[in-house]
Amino acid sequence: MPKSLLYVLLIALFACGEKKIDLSGATQIKPKDFFSVFPVITNSFLASDSNFTKLADTTRIGLKAITQFIPDTVVAKYIGKEKNASFYAVGKIQKEKEIYLLINIALKHKSELVVVVLDAKTNHCLASKLLIDNSVQDEYVHSLNINKEPTFLLSQEKAGKENTQQFTRVGWVYASGVGFMVVVNDSNESPSKSNIINPIDTLSHRNKYSADYEIDKRNFVSIRDGKNVNTYTFFIHFEKDEGTCIGELKGEFKMKDASHGVYTFNGEPCIIDFNFEDREVSVKEQGSCGNHRGIKCFFDDRYTRKKELRNKKNN
Repeated sequence: MPKSLLYVLLIALFACGEKKIDLSGATQIKPKDFFSVFPVITNSFLASDSNFTKLADTTRIGLKAITQFIPDTVVAKYIGKEKNASFYAVGKIQKEKEIYLLINIALKHKSELVVVVLDAKTNHCLASKLLIDNSVQDEYVHSLNINKEPTFLLSQEKAGKENTQQFTRVGWVYASGVGFMVVVNDSNESPSKSNIINPIDTLSHRNKYSADYEIDKRNFVSIRDGKNVNTYTFFIHFEKDEGTCIGELKGEFKMKDASHGVYTFNGEPCIIDFNFEDREVSVKEQGSCGNHRGIKCFFDDRYTRKKELRNKKNN
């Protein structure tokens, strides 16, 4: 047999021995195979709303494949009722306790870059967050910078007056038991220009105190259902001194009695009391929460419960 023909046969046999991963979801996918589709990110990662779709792998991942690892309820937050959404692997950040997957979700009228956090041992989905999408029509350039921790720094920038650059930068990290929380909040814009992102807005709010409470649109507390009737997830945002002092915190508090809850987190000095009375909640900082607010302002306000707009069919 000629050597050239033998060489061709060996290549053919080797190719046949390589089993292609079925990403349609028609069959069960091994976690190792699924994660291998995502390129490893070892250094910092940069993307913008204009180029993130080009950073994704061209291999399409089917909805049935995605939902083998990410619950339907999580996926639905990003695709709504679209049945033809396409998923593409952008990258993977492997840490000791978590795996971070960056996924490009292509919808009919836009694309989204989403991060999903999975437990490194059980592959259980822990949290997810929309990072950027290409449907925002404004004067800003929207970008994402991920470092090794990882911290997800979301920025919006535009040219200002007299050759200045106006910007707002919000840094998010995943914290075990809490989810994504803000660790950087930097802006040279007036408070009315920067967007406030409520990370728990779409969570369930069926329990007694689950609702939105506010002073105004830029000073509010969102409270949502926790893992049981005595636990609540919350998000607080406030702005004082004409917006020069800002506080923001996402976490979980536990009810100590019928009307009093307390937030603490892993030995952190920040302790916050929640007291409910009639249709109001009083928020009072008891420990040092300086990592979540400006130096000269505190978590110390009373908020009024907003009325919910209910569908008439449900009344």
